[in-house]
Amino acid sequence: MKREIARGLFLLGSLAIATAAVAAWQPPVMQVLSSAQPDAQCPIPRVAKVAIDAKPDHELLLFMYGMKQGMRP
Repeated sequence: MKREIARGLFLLGSLAIATAAVAAWQPPVMQVLSSAQPDAQCPIPRVAKVAIDAKPDHELLLFMYGMKQGMRP
C-alpha cells in the first residue's frame, strides 16, 4: 500500500473518530431538581439515622492537608 493511500485512510479514520466524539459530547447543563422529575435525583430515605458518636478521622484530615500543601507550585 502506498504512503499516500495509507495517509488518506488514516486522515479519514481520525476525522470519523473526531466526528463521533463531537456528536456524543454533551456539555454540562444547569437544571433545577424538582419532585416532578423523580428519576433525576437520588431519593433521601424518610428515616435517616445519624450516628451520634461520629468523630472525624484526624489522620485523614492530616493526609488531606498534606496533599493540599503538596499541590502548591
